[in-house]
Amino acid sequence: MPADPLLDWRSHFPILSNSTYLISNSLGAMPAEAEQDLLEYARTWKTRGVRAWAETWWSLAREVGDLIASLVNAPPDSVSMHQNVTVAEAVVISSMDWSGKRNKVVYTSMNFPSVRYLYTELAVSRGGRVVEVASPDGIVVPTQAVLDAIDETTILVPISHVLFQSSFIQDAKAICAKANAVGAHVVLDAYQSVGTVPVDVKDLGCSFLLGGTLKWLCGGPGAAFLHVRADLIDRLEPRFTGWMAHPAPFAFEPPPMRRTTGAYRWMNGTPNVPALYACRAGPRIVRDAGVQAIRAKSMRQTQRLMEAGLERGWRVAAPLEPSRRGGTVAFDVPHAASVKHELLRREVIVDYRPGAGIRISPHFYTSDDECDRAVREIADILATGAWRAHESVKTVVT
Repeated sequence: MPADPLLDWRSHFPILSNSTYLISNSLGAMPAEAEQDLLEYARTWKTRGVRAWAETWWSLAREVGDLIASLVNAPPDSVSMHQNVTVAEAVVISSMDWSGKRNKVVYTSMNFPSVRYLYTELAVSRGGRVVEVASPDGIVVPTQAVLDAIDETTILVPISHVLFQSSFIQDAKAICAKANAVGAHVVLDAYQSVGTVPVDVKDLGCSFLLGGTLKWLCGGPGAAFLHVRADLIDRLEPRFTGWMAHPAPFAFEPPPMRRTTGAYRWMNGTPNVPALYACRAGPRIVRDAGVQAIRAKSMRQTQRLMEAGLERGWRVAAPLEPSRRGGTVAFDVPHAASVKHELLRREVIVDYRPGAGIRISPHFYTSDDECDRAVREIADILATGAWRAHESVKTVVT
């Protein structure tokens, strides 16, 4: 088999020297450069004090936002940075007029729960009504069912590009086309796609695209992003706002609020500066490695995993068609939660999700041997009963 040039990037990720790291859909491996960036943050705070705001910190969100924009074919100054996707979604909700007949929200039962919580609480409290499109099997969501739910009374369609639980890639382009045709806005959650599935906001036609650096971008927690389409970015008025969004923030003007233009119009309070430092290295590496090459490798390795699992008779919770599958394969094996704990003990880093099973997410730095090892270890744990040692362990996060 030809050499895999993407493996040249392994040296940038220290955890790979002692772990088989297969959970990039939950937390990407940390680049060594991120540690240096955090040291830079600490040195800047230590030596420059409050001057850091003018010298570096105030413009950092724009620097990082433009880096993310370059990965999704968005123009500069169109991506604002936030602490998490829930905050970014709330900013979008706050920019809508919920007082008229156009007040329907269409999403799916496979959306990430945090998003569903927000819309059933915040959007409904502002006059919205939620229509949820169900999945028939816990893996896919029929595109036509989503299209049929979108009509002239729809205001927002917050959907996931890649479903977190099953790795199913939704037909976002078709959904955006229907929404645009009836005057609705798609809020596309690309958390599980940017960095492993190519994303082009101009081709998709979404009004909003959001996600975070935590997973496939290897940027750590605390840095989420929100892209707003060019015709909307300076026209809409987010009401979840703050001093970062003011054209003269250090004038400390009293209300009413005046809003700046571009990405900062969509920001609010003081940003998470340490997270902005930490999140820069990962997206740069992903950009330099090339998302198209990452995608090709991901499709090959997830297929390898699926075939190995199916050969052993395991239920595989992921789409069989490679073009509709993101970067994750889940094995819903017996005693999956306990099997996962034994895998962690053996330094095979994966996670478990109810309804999906053991999630395995190879990335561009993953070797084929590591994929094969994960399957062998699961088979051995089931055959030997090694999972029994973890029956009483309560899962907290992974």
